[in-house]
Amino acid sequence: MTRITSRRDFLKQTSAFTAGLAFSSWAGSALATTAVNQPLFDISLAQWSLHRALRGGKLDNLDFAKVTKEEFGIEAVEYVNQFFKDKANDEKYLAEMNKRAAAVGVKNVLIMIDGEGALGDPDAKKRTLAIENHHKWVTAAKTLGCHSIRVNARSNGSFEEQQKLAADGLRRLTEFAMQYGINVLVENHGGLSSNGAWLAGVMKMVNLPECGTLPDFGNFVLDRKTGEEYDRYKGVKELMPYAKAVSAKTHDFNKDGNEINTDYMKMMQIVLDAGYHGYVGIEYEGKKLDEYAGIKASKKLLLKVREELTPEETADPCCSQENYYVPRRGLFRRGLFRR
Repeated sequence: MTRITSRRDFLKQTSAFTAGLAFSSWAGSALATTAVNQPLFDISLAQWSLHRALRGGKLDNLDFAKVTKEEFGIEAVEYVNQFFKDKANDEKYLAEMNKRAAAVGVKNVLIMIDGEGALGDPDAKKRTLAIENHHKWVTAAKTLGCHSIRVNARSNGSFEEQQKLAADGLRRLTEFAMQYGINVLVENHGGLSSNGAWLAGVMKMVNLPECGTLPDFGNFVLDRKTGEEYDRYKGVKELMPYAKAVSAKTHDFNKDGNEINTDYMKMMQIVLDAGYHGYVGIEYEGKKLDEYAGIKASKKLLLKVREELTPEETADPCCSQENYYVPRRGLFRRGLFRR
């Protein structure tokens, strides 16, 4: 059975067909695998995209949800603990965050956690302390209605030693988080965590469905001193089987609105091929555009890619009166339809 997943795939797969060939063999499959009127993925906004405004006092954490909705038309947010570092146990503050998000119809998706210690620390006491430091963010995530916290898998030692240490810390933290219905997600965030094979191996060692990954399209620098990088497409493909969130990293765009470092069509096809249809979080880190313009450019790109990869319902151009999900643009290109 042939599965049509994108307009580009359709064009490739139909290159051997003639204009009069019936489409019934693959149309049934497309109907079976494509949800009617459902977007291939949703878009959220990572708070780090506005880190300069937040750090500069131009934006308050409590107003992040409102700005996300009113400025960008995005209805889901990913918080960063750095911007309300001392509020994890402040029930009144967290309630206010919930109130303001609800007032504008914004969903709290997850909290990204930094600065709470290395979950793979070789020192057993320090590793335990790091695990315990994350506990308050698990409960904060529960209060905010998030599905996950994002953590780091930092460690020291050999390839195998770091895997074992990180797996130990993650497993213990995940077992705690499970009590609250919260997932623990690891982002590729430098060092060995930016090695897709290494992090996928850690996930296999933890072996808990509540412990997953948050693949970031741009965080594949293995060594900041040498600039050595892991292949980002290979890395995302290795991490997607465990993904419960995705970070769409952007820096700069060309005149056509495409990200200059990442082929978003190729990358999002990898994401979709893994069966992922959840939130894709914009994380703009560029400097040529200001933060607001960069976020808007990132959203525009994701919408363009989503539209391009979405099969559309059209009539069979040959003979049948049934409707099929056919990548319409490919048919226009082949001259089967006219605009």
